Amino acid sequence: MKSKLIPVILTAAVTSVMTIFAVSHFQHNAPYFTAVNESPVTQVKYAGFDNTPTINSGPANFEAAAASSVKAVVHVKTMINAHIVQSNDFFSQFYGPRQTPAQEGSGSGVVISPDGYIVTNNHVVAGANEVTVTFNEGRTMQAKVVGTDASTDIAVLKVDQTNLPFMNFGNSDDVKLGQWVLAVGYPLTLDATVTAGIISAKSRSLGINQQNSATAIESFLQTDAAVNPGNSGGALVNTSGLLIGINSAIASPTGSYAGYSYAIPSNIVRKAVNDLIKYGALQRGYLGIRYFDSKTATPEQLAADGITDTKSPGMYVADVAPNSGAAKAGLRKGDFITAVNGTTINTQPELQEQIARFKPGDNVSINFLRNGKPGSTNVQLSDLSATSDIVKEGNSSVILGTTFRPMTPKEQDTYGPGVVIADPGKGIFERQTNIGKGFIIKGINDQTVSSVDEVQSALTAGKHLEIAGFYPGRQSMYYYGFNGQDAYRGNQ
Repeated sequence: MKSKLIPVILTAAVTSVMTIFAVSHFQHNAPYFTAVNESPVTQVKYAGFDNTPTINSGPANFEAAAASSVKAVVHVKTMINAHIVQSNDFFSQFYGPRQTPAQEGSGSGVVISPDGYIVTNNHVVAGANEVTVTFNEGRTMQAKVVGTDASTDIAVLKVDQTNLPFMNFGNSDDVKLGQWVLAVGYPLTLDATVTAGIISAKSRSLGINQQNSATAIESFLQTDAAVNPGNSGGALVNTSGLLIGINSAIASPTGSYAGYSYAIPSNIVRKAVNDLIKYGALQRGYLGIRYFDSKTATPEQLAADGITDTKSPGMYVADVAPNSGAAKAGLRKGDFITAVNGTTINTQPELQEQIARFKPGDNVSINFLRNGKPGSTNVQLSDLSATSDIVKEGNSSVILGTTFRPMTPKEQDTYGPGVVIADPGKGIFERQTNIGKGFIIKGINDQTVSSVDEVQSALTAGKHLEIAGFYPGRQSMYYYGFNGQDAYRGNQ
């Protein structure tokens, strides 16, 4: 029996040696054995270098961002005094002037400088006679409204304090889909509240700012961070604690949070804030075109403009205003704008957001397609009156073809606050109202006006307006209706 086993054992031994030799030869000196006491590998990945964070990098930590943010976010409270409403409607003729009751409002704001500048929403402070802010530690103080802009829904407040905790601006262009964010504010009259979510979408247009401005700028960041009434004007921050947006709106069938909230990108906010602090009004540049997205246009729009190309990328140029920056730069009807300063343009909000960063007189680079062929040009932006002048408080201005001027000190002593029509002109304002030279505007939609800027803000709000005033030497008050929406719709 042993004599039979010996050849088998020898054969097995020779085979094993030959196998080991072959493996070592063909595997280029790979180790023969693996030590049995080596710890098992817990994570396997390719050895190529990649500095992109791995998906399994662990949960984001919000503690530092939340702790710093709540110190710089304030509770904004407003008061609108009771006031008499003058009108010439049927009921006022029989029952006399109406009195509206006092109204209280609430929102949030973000301290953006140690010397007391605060950014919030225009709709939070619109029409307020008194504004107060309460800091996280409990201090409450009066705030002055530095400036407001309905087109961006941004307002700037100021408190007389120094060494305040404040928030630095981040770059909203760097925001990515799926990125973690925090919403910080004072919802539902609660104390400072922090909620978390992700960026769900960018460059959203809701049409909500168009309720107050026909020249609305909308390119919202969409998140699923919980935002409720009272969060308006609060901060949207990244995990580094940088301000990347101002919370402004929610999409909800009930009026409370239902899954989606919207913030104004920080790059739009920063431009609006700088203008309001420096000039008291938004200095907005215009290309001088009428445009829309041919890919989403209605058949009626396409037919009206004779458009057959619905596949080209970018925004279709439907018209170019004479003497505008676009006209001087050679843009034509039928062009498709594909990029602004190197940033690709696919949607209307993207075009609005890029142009909204510049003021009249600035130059922007425009890439376009013409008959399928690429081209580029530089456009000097203008204001709505096709000039590159800065609108400054106290100066006469041409708005919609009509020249407005502030009242002289003597006129103010005689008639009180108001704005004078220096020249009705031949624009849409004069055509709609048939208003005459020398007319003194006292109020618009029951709100007293005392500066050209206030008239401009009202006229560019895009609402159906009632303009009240009088002609010197006449006893009666006159009322004119004006539809600003028709004057500004569809322009950039």
